[in-house]
Amino acid sequence: MPIDPRSAYTRLARQGAGGLLGGLVLGVDHIGVCVAGMDDAGAAWSALLGVPLVDREDVAAQRTGAGFLRLPAGGAAVELVCPLPGNAGLDRFLAQRGDALHHVAFAVSDIAAALERLAAAGVELIDRAPRPGAGGHLVAFLHPRALGGTLVELVERAERK
Repeated sequence: MPIDPRSAYTRLARQGAGGLLGGLVLGVDHIGVCVAGMDDAGAAWSALLGVPLVDREDVAAQRTGAGFLRLPAGGAAVELVCPLPGNAGLDRFLAQRGDALHHVAFAVSDIAAALERLAAAGVELIDRAPRPGAGGHLVAFLHPRALGGTLVELVERAERK
């Protein structure tokens, strides 16, 4: 059953104009693209953007391979995520959509405070506590139903702790 974005948006809009994450959001951290093959996708994205695929790693806690295309001047990055064996969620995503936009990630100054605010407001979360992510950062995901079908990731960068 598709998500009705109007009801998801209405629930969040009732929270008020101050913003549930007001004062915590530092900016867009990255845009995540789910890919079946890191090498082929990395070469294509690198050719498009003119930057190399860097910081490749396996993130055991999430059963993913990750690599980043970091844009100049500190702009948001493009993260390529590829399922490792046992990641049924990403395998299913690829089977349904192929290589495609997967999530939008926002950098936050305090991920625990962000999750606490969201949970108190009744926002549906995948993670109620932060977990290890790529680069040693802490991450947490809002359920796609919270924003009409868009998966949102929160990132607390390791160097900002």
